[in-house]
Amino acid sequence: MVEKSLWTQKIEQNPQHSHWYVQRFRTMAASGEDLHGEARFVDAMAPRGATILDAGCGPGRVGAELAARGHRVVGVDVDPVLIDAAEADHPGPTWLVQDLAELDLHDVSPPFDVVVAAGNVTAFLAPSTRRTVLERIRDHLADEGRFVTGFGAGRGYPFDEFASDAQAAGLTVEVALESWDLRPFTPESSFLVAVLGRSTTTTPGR
Repeated sequence: MVEKSLWTQKIEQNPQHSHWYVQRFRTMAASGEDLHGEARFVDAMAPRGATILDAGCGPGRVGAELAARGHRVVGVDVDPVLIDAAEADHPGPTWLVQDLAELDLHDVSPPFDVVVAAGNVTAFLAPSTRRTVLERIRDHLADEGRFVTGFGAGRGYPFDEFASDAQAAGLTVEVALESWDLRPFTPESSFLVAVLGRSTTTTPGR
């Protein structure tokens, strides 16, 4: 049995959390806040009309903006409340309820040019599933595809442990930054934005 993600555990403790989360971003969007830094980052590195997976898409904030920029987007999230909000607010992309630890989209889409996991998604993974999730993401990447994720320190997933898990899953960190606006990563950085590609020397351990 797959261990529940930390997000799922949070929802079990407070069933209203998902609804609060949806409303929070609707309010921010209505007030004109810039919510598209991650999408600009991904758009800049993706080929035109790319196939993109928004992994842990939440209510669709990142995936919807990428679709608006001409990409073919599939978004998955373990939380059906968030997927319902994505479908209501952002028609167009394919929004699906799936646990990333059981990710299987081979019948839904060809391999992805980019997989993005923004909004601290990586830190919400159940610790026992982290490498499994990274392996599944790798298996959904096109040969030259890249995986981009961003998450903060102090959330129970040290950056060096993430890099080690990624290597074991057949991924290599190609670029490390401390923000979505391209500031360089340093030993003092409290946030990591990592761009990873398929490893050419490491076979994922299953």
